[in-house]
Amino acid sequence: MMPATRGGMNIKAGSVDDTISMQDELWPLGDIDPKKSRFPCCLVWTPLPVVSWLAPFIGHVGICREDGSIIDFSGSNLVNVDDFAFGAVARYLQLDRRQCCFPPNLSGHTCKQRYKHHEYGTAISWDDALLSSTLHYEHKSYDLFTCNCHSFVANCLNRLCYGGSMSWNMLNVA
Repeated sequence: MMPATRGGMNIKAGSVDDTISMQDELWPLGDIDPKKSRFPCCLVWTPLPVVSWLAPFIGHVGICREDGSIIDFSGSNLVNVDDFAFGAVARYLQLDRRQCCFPPNLSGHTCKQRYKHHEYGTAISWDDALLSSTLHYEHKSYDLFTCNCHSFVANCLNRLCYGGSMSWNMLNVA
């Protein structure tokens, strides 16, 4: 097939091989550095004083931006950035950004739940999802059982559609 010309320009039909997905455009993350409290794209956890002594599985959780700074919901209308409540990080788990859905448009979803994901709040990057959740939780009242640090992290993971799932909640984050 001959390329069409229009006004001196060659126009070629695009092919699937020419497109670059958002997953290919992810830049490398910095190193994890516990001394500087830098945990790029990680879930972080710390024990709660007294409570974790009695029930070691209970603790405070946060999620980290791509630059490694920690974001956590620690009280009514309070989302901390780079000031992890309840002390230093005791455990961390780095998440794979390639398991997130970052669509450039509505038809570009890589997840199976594109309509639900779009309705819930689609993110174009890891930090965009965290920012959307932060803005949402800045106006929420803290409740130990329904609106806490675990529900904040679950909200972030749902906006990312991490692992193709929109079913993140307080229990499976814990």
